[in-house]
Amino acid sequence: MLAMPRAFAAMPHLILLGDSIFDNGSYTGGKPDVIAQVRERLPGSWKASLLAVDGATTRGIPSQLARLPADASHLVLSIGGNDALGSQQVLRAPAKTVAEAMILLGDAAGEFEANYRKAIGACLARGLPLVTCTIYNGNFPDRQYQRQTAAALAAFNDAIIRVGVEHGLTMLDLRQICSRPEDYANPIEPSSIGGAKIAQAIVRTVTEPADGRRGARLLGAAH
Repeated sequence: MLAMPRAFAAMPHLILLGDSIFDNGSYTGGKPDVIAQVRERLPGSWKASLLAVDGATTRGIPSQLARLPADASHLVLSIGGNDALGSQQVLRAPAKTVAEAMILLGDAAGEFEANYRKAIGACLARGLPLVTCTIYNGNFPDRQYQRQTAAALAAFNDAIIRVGVEHGLTMLDLRQICSRPEDYANPIEPSSIGGAKIAQAIVRTVTEPADGRRGARLLGAAH
């Protein structure tokens, strides 16, 4: 059997993990989805695979990692939006004071953080470079509800950022990357336009030359 060419064996293989932020093909109306736009932008010496699953939560990351290709070289994870959706009853829960409402939100965010830490731990156990993403604010037609969800998601994003800082990770702030109505196919899914912005940020981040910087980084639309 012929030996695999050295250049091919060393071909970087980017893996997208998480939920419909990456697995958005059902929402683009036939236009390019995130994985297609990532592949289009990657250098010719790279390849990319989609393991993210629409509807996934933090609890589903280990099963995605179980399908990780043997030649995987880089991981990008976007997870948490569906965990937050599962906690949206907090916005409608009765509370006598703002302090009581903050405790309810803090409890929901605390449960999310525990599950998110397990997901991050499972990714880091693979020993590969990992980039994570915050949860974007969405595009809800009810402006009051939009403000409520943005405030609530700040608690979830705080957990994502703190965990990223603890592990010295590079993070993409999707709140900045998908900041316009056209970035969304519906209130919570990225359109092909938003997907292009996400793909551009991913490719720029994983392919940029190392410059000796150490520690965590939180990156927006332009970095």
